Amino acid sequence: MPTTTAYSAKIDHLQILNEDGILDEKLGKDVLSDEQAVFLYEKLIEYRRIDEIAFTLQRSGRMYTYPQNKGQEACALGSGFALRKGIDWLVPCYRENAALFLHGLPPHLVFLHWMGDERGNAIPAGVNVTPIAIPIGTQMLHATGMAWAFKLKKEDRVVITYFGDGATSEGDFHEAMNFATTFNVPAIFFCQNNQWAISVPREQQMASETIAQKALAYGAQCIQVDGNDIFAVYKATLDARERARAGGGVTLIEAVTYRLGDHTTADDARRYRDPAEVESWQAKDPAIRLRKYIERKGLWDDAKQAALEERAKAIVSEVVKASEGIAKPSPTEMFDSMYAELTPELARQRNTMRTHSLGQYPEQVGLSASPAHR
Repeated sequence: MPTTTAYSAKIDHLQILNEDGILDEKLGKDVLSDEQAVFLYEKLIEYRRIDEIAFTLQRSGRMYTYPQNKGQEACALGSGFALRKGIDWLVPCYRENAALFLHGLPPHLVFLHWMGDERGNAIPAGVNVTPIAIPIGTQMLHATGMAWAFKLKKEDRVVITYFGDGATSEGDFHEAMNFATTFNVPAIFFCQNNQWAISVPREQQMASETIAQKALAYGAQCIQVDGNDIFAVYKATLDARERARAGGGVTLIEAVTYRLGDHTTADDARRYRDPAEVESWQAKDPAIRLRKYIERKGLWDDAKQAALEERAKAIVSEVVKASEGIAKPSPTEMFDSMYAELTPELARQRNTMRTHSLGQYPEQVGLSASPAHR
């Protein structure tokens, strides 16, 4: 019997706006309007200034370890813009600030999170994002469960979950992908492939030529996009959203990008990255690329840039003031955002501020009859 082909596939790579800010008119037709392109550029700059001040706060001892988003904003911003605010859900890792802010998360909550204040994880009602996830990969399982619930309840919602290239080497990624595709849930797996899992380059993490192809093993749709091209990111995510809404299941998007800063403020990337590599990616900066595009179309100029910078400065000032000026928490506030309704055991812990039975029930050992406890 002759050998036959059991399976064959190809991975598409999508780029619409190149590094010089030139749009592919055919691919880019009706993707983003002029007004949307300007809006996204303004948000990118505003959010980058917030990111930069967070770095400054950490360096001045006013914030703990912080992971910069600089260089990867088009991934979060473009994908977040494609999701429906207040309807769809975002399940982030820790480098998606632009998407979170776009969907209504107050920026000072992210600052509080990295300042070690638990109130930074108290997401306001109506803001459909989950708290920042520090463990690598766990959020993908949460997103899969949420998407399955929405499917069972027949709700018109899509869930997007974000992660880095290193997370695809975790078992959680494979378990989540297998479950999500088997149950055909409305989920988008968005990988920000920034080339480095802390100090380990992508080539040393995996033998696969792309991350997108990992979806093929699970029967998911997949595409690789230029992650610094906000047009490509938006279109790929929008297509994945509509596919999921129509019952087409899971899509894995690999956005090829680069973190221009260190992994976190506790890292020194100069020890393992070639300066020439960093310099080459600085030329691909999504902010520079998008500005070139709107300038070429006559939508932007130096005066508008100066006004934007002033506005961003004022926004940053308010964010810092809100995060540093917050009143000290009361000890019981740790219970406030855990559950909609506290369990009896947790209510008892809150009321007694004790976790052990002797503190909660002193009468068990006769302490209530003791003169010291009357």
